[in-house]
Parts: sequence; structure tokens; C-alpha cells
Amino acid sequence: MLEAKNIHKSFGALEVLKGIDLCVRPGLVTTIVGPSGAGKSTLLQVLGTLMSPDSGSVLYDGADVTTLPDRRLSQFRNTNIGFVFQFHRLLPEFTLVENVAMPALIAGERPAKAYAAASELLKRLGLEGRDSHHPSELSGGECQRAAVARALINKPKVVFADEPSGSLDSHNRAELHRLFFDLRDSDGVTFVIVTHDEGLAADSDVVVRMADGRIVDVKEKEIKL
Repeated sequence: MLEAKNIHKSFGALEVLKGIDLCVRPGLVTTIVGPSGAGKSTLLQVLGTLMSPDSGSVLYDGADVTTLPDRRLSQFRNTNIGFVFQFHRLLPEFTLVENVAMPALIAGERPAKAYAAASELLKRLGLEGRDSHHPSELSGGECQRAAVARALINKPKVVFADEPSGSLDSHNRAELHRLFFDLRDSDGVTFVIVTHDEGLAADSDVVVRMADGRIVDVKEKEIKL
């Protein structure tokens, strides 16, 4: 579903990604782990089309998205990719339902349908009755759940998460991690998660370990049919 081929990325004289090859299988939780400075977040941004590689290809269903012009790439990203960051990045002036519906509205969905879908997602993710609340009225864990809902609103091929539980306490961290696996099981959502949390990595389906800009190990659990 998602394949990176020989990805290189430098910032000035610093080479951050040094020939990355990676396949992401659909319907699994894949974690990317490794020390700070290994290139994990840069790889996630390249895979998520937020950043262009200096060389190499990123393929979705066999199509190289690195060749798309900016406008088409933005449209592709909006409808095929979801993002969850360490801090929720909800817009404070909008309500939760407005925040969650925003990617659908950008994609051209009718407002009534977008808001209904956003409200249903909030309900499913344990935020029933919070539609009209603003981010400042919620806990960090609730805001991150809303950020997950926003990432899911357009039914993306894959959701990328960069240290999504890094700002949460242990209770909310555990709940957010459980949510990822519940969504994998119930909806077949594909997650690619950069994390320093070895517990989350141990529970994931695939663990990609990076060091010094390279993938040094990939371990995949046996998938029971």
C-alpha cells in the first residue's frame, strides 16, 4: 500500500536519511523507533508527503506521489493521509466538531454531512456531548482523541502519528494507545507511529528501528488469521 524506495534527505551538509527502503502493510500498526536524531520524524514527514525527499520515491498503491505538482499533492494528502502530532494542533477559535470536520470541508464535502460525520467520530472516540466545546475546555487526552478523529474524517489510507502520546500522562497515554489498536481492529486503520515509548512499540504489529539515518532492523509479529 505504501512503499519508500531509496529515500535520501539532507539539510545543508547534514544527511538525515541515507537510503531508506520501507514497505508499510495496510491494516497494521507500524511503529518507528530509535534514538533522537536517527531521522524518524523526517522519514515520517517524507512518507506523509509533508516534505519532499532529495532523491528516491514514495509510492501509494504503486503510484509515485513525489512526482505530483503541489496542488495535486495537497489534494492527495487531504483525502488519503491523516496526521496526529505530539500536540493536538486543534484550532482554539473553533469548536471540536468544527476542528474535526475541517479536512472534510476542505475536500469539498457538504457542511451538513461533514459535521454529522465529525460528530459521529467524536461519539465513537469517547467525546459524546463535546461537539460545541473548544479545545481550551478539554483535557490533553480529550484533545488528542479529537485530533485522531480529525485524522480519520476523510477515511485515509494511512494515519501518521509523531510522538502522539508524548505530552500525555500515563493514564491518557495508555488510553490513546488502546484507541489506535481498537481502530485497527474495528476499521482496519493503518497507523505509522514515531515513538520513544517501547511499550507501544512492543504491542505494535511491526517495529522499524532506525539509527543514524538508516533502518537497522524490522520486526513483524506473526499475524494470526
